[in-house]
Order: sequence, then C-alpha cells, then structure tokens
Amino acid sequence: MQESLTREDPKPVLFVDLDGTLIASDLLWEAFIRAVKVEPWFAFWVPFWLFRGRAAFKHAIAQRGIPDPKVLPYRDEVLRYLLERKRDGHRVVLITASHQRWADPVAAHLQMFDDVLATRADLNVKGRKKLAMIEAYCEEHGIASWGYMGDAHADVPIWEKAHEVHLVAPSAGLLERVRRLLRREPTQVFGQRPGLLKPALKALRPHQWVKNVLLFVPLLLARQYFDVEKTFAALVAFASFSLCASSVYVFNDLLDIEADRLHPRKRKRPFASGSIPLLYGPPFALAVLLLAFTIAVLWLPATYVGVLVLYMLVTSAYSASLKSKLLIDVFILAGLYTLRIFAGGVATGLVVSEWLLAFSIFMFTSLAFAKRYVEMSRLQAEGKTSAHGRGYEVGDIPLLESFGATSGYIAVLVFALYIHDGLPAFYTNRWMLWLSCPLLLFWISRLWFLAKRGELHDDPVVFAVTDRISLGVGVAVGLLMLLAAPLW
Repeated sequence: MQESLTREDPKPVLFVDLDGTLIASDLLWEAFIRAVKVEPWFAFWVPFWLFRGRAAFKHAIAQRGIPDPKVLPYRDEVLRYLLERKRDGHRVVLITASHQRWADPVAAHLQMFDDVLATRADLNVKGRKKLAMIEAYCEEHGIASWGYMGDAHADVPIWEKAHEVHLVAPSAGLLERVRRLLRREPTQVFGQRPGLLKPALKALRPHQWVKNVLLFVPLLLARQYFDVEKTFAALVAFASFSLCASSVYVFNDLLDIEADRLHPRKRKRPFASGSIPLLYGPPFALAVLLLAFTIAVLWLPATYVGVLVLYMLVTSAYSASLKSKLLIDVFILAGLYTLRIFAGGVATGLVVSEWLLAFSIFMFTSLAFAKRYVEMSRLQAEGKTSAHGRGYEVGDIPLLESFGATSGYIAVLVFALYIHDGLPAFYTNRWMLWLSCPLLLFWISRLWFLAKRGELHDDPVVFAVTDRISLGVGVAVGLLMLLAAPLW
C-alpha cells in the first residue's frame, strides 16, 4: 500500500466501480453461471440465498468459484485513464458491489489499485452503503477530495457527494439525470451505452440458420416443391428449427464465455464481449425457445414437435458437457445435422431414405472432424498443446485429418451405392448422377487441402455456403440431380 494522503494533498482520490465500469460485464452473473455449470443443482438454492439477502447470495456463489480475471472484458479506455491517474500520483481505489473474493484477483491482475473495498458476507456494497464506505475510508485516511467512476443509477447518491464525477457507458437517461443533479457537465464521460437490438440479433447467430436448409432436402429429393402444403410446412419447420437452435446458441454462449474469450473470433460474441448483460441471457433464450415451440405446435405435426424436443435436449447436453468429450462431440455434431434432414421429412410427411441418412452421417462426420482439426491447428500455431473445454490435443492432429478425410470419402461411396441400388424410379437418367461423384470427391478433397494449409473457416458448414467454388459444386450437383429426374 502507498502512504496515506493528507488533507493538504491536492490530488483527489479516485474510487472506481468494477461491474459495468472497469469491465463490460457483471462478476455476480459471471460467477453464478460458472457455479451452475459445475453444479447445476445450485440453481435450485437461489431463492433460499436471495431470501437471506443479496450479500448472502453473493457470498454463497463466491464460495463456488472465481471468474478468471485474465479473460474479463476490460474497458481499454478506462484502463488507460486509470494508468494516467496513477502516473500522476493519484491514489486509485477499487470499490465494488462484487464479492471480495472476485474483486481481489482482478486487482492483483491489473496491479493499479491502492486498495480494494468490496461486498462481504454481511454487507452488500451498493448505493448509499457504498457511499458510506467511501466516506469512512476518506475519514480514516484523511482524504478531503475524491472522485467516483461508475455506470449505474445506484451510483447517483455517490456522485452527489463526489468532487469528480466520471461516468462510464451511461444510458441517455442516467446521463441526463446526473446533469440535472449536478447542474453542470460531469468531469468525464467514457463512451455511451450501446443499444441491445443489434447485439441481440447477433447472439441469435442468424448466419448459422443456413444449416437448417437441410430441412428442405427431403422435399427437394422427393420433387414435391410444387406442393403448396408441404412447402409451407417446410418453411414453418425451418423457422421453428432456426429459433430453437438460436436459443441453444444463447445458452451455449452463456456457459462458454471464458473459453470464447480465449478465441480470436469468438471473444467478440455479445455475451463474451459484454455488449449484452449476462443477466439478460436466460430470459432471452427462454423467450426465443418459447416462440420456436409455439410455431411448431400451431402448424406442424406432433411428431415434428417431438423431434424438436430431442434436438433441444441433445444440443443442450452438448453445450453443457458433451462438447468436451473426445469423439462423442464429433458424432453428436454429425447426428444433429442428420436430425435436421429427418425433421424436414417428418414436418412434410415425406419418408427419408436410409441411404440419405447414411450419406449425411458420414459427410457431416467429416466436417465435424474438420472443425476440430482447424481448432487444433490454430492452437498449434499459437504454441499451445490443448484446447480449453475440449477433449483434443495438438498431438491428435494426424488422427483428426485421417478420420475426417476417410469419412468424407465413405460418404461419396454411400452416394455411389445409392445410385446403383437405391434410386427411386423417377430418376430416369441415372448416368447423370454418376457425374456427381467426382464433383463430391473434388469438394471433400479440396476442403481438407484448405484445412491442411490453414485456409479453412473454423466452421466448415459456414465455409461450404460462403465459398464460391463450394457453391458452384453444389449448383452443379443440383443440376445433375434435376437432369437425372426431369419434370417433363
């Protein structure tokens, strides 16, 4: 600790809030999600702890885990300003409603605070209680002038007494309230609070909905696309499946924020970056899920609703724990893609060929292995040996490559056997489909060449629908299938 300031010291002390101010997140919800991920049954104790008060609630969560301070979404602009204050000889004190067990590691990581004042088992340091703690600290250390940096309406009583008023990402309402209270402009305002609509849409990952076009495969292969009733059912199924998938994406992002923050691209996701408060995540996911099932129940068969329930349960289990299991994660991913095709058949009342399901299993197993191959190759380039929350190591790269390419070639073999033995009678120009085999072999081989060179997107399905050559191969195969079973 530095020497205590005296009343004659002209440099005011700056008290800094943590949640929403120093970081674009809230450690209470970071720790709560971490606790529930490890002990899911802990969520059932929440009403009991809340009944005992927020301080007791935070203390109970704090005993079950501490968020990693190295990966938190710190506000760079705030950090730079605090470093400047330190260089100028000001005392900087971290004061937060977060528990002491969470605040201390943050202060130790940043090494810029002279003291840490935080919530403990018997006191929730927020609002007027935080003001009382600041005043007591100033009295104890002989501090005459001080400033406060915060971000919430609960901080208004503190700003009313402070000599310096610093606001971080305030809402328009909060900024106006502080201006009216002070009858002047704040000392400093760091940024503005972003709107929630854009990050909320991003959290739904609408670009991933392209995967759900697999629901249209049974309709297209059965040449029923002119059937208005079946086409409508396929469109409704696509909408409900996409919304259900999005709700699981939100759920996954909440559970995986620490791992996402270690990833160069995933760290920009709304919850990992702090652009959406973690508190909003669970109700947001539930609302989207409710909408998905409402659509399904109103317009689609009960069997389809059952398939949607199965998809939700499996993907939730995958997000919660199975994604970290060696090989199991790959087979589940391949199975979920195949389930989309099956769901499309159930929604439209069309029978899905066993050949199609077999082809799908092997093809998407190849793509799932490619996804893991790209992840491990990136970690190898970064000098790491294993992935956080995954069951693979860099040493597994040769096996991933072997298994993935082999699965892709088996998928083409299944397609060839289907052409030979399983084609419906309306495919009158069977020889056209044989031309699809070299195209598929070219595509799967090129995908693995790009993976080997480090040029493949970390989601091969997204790559497949955005890469021009892949789209060209897809169009060519589609045309060959159309010519093999002409409508005239």
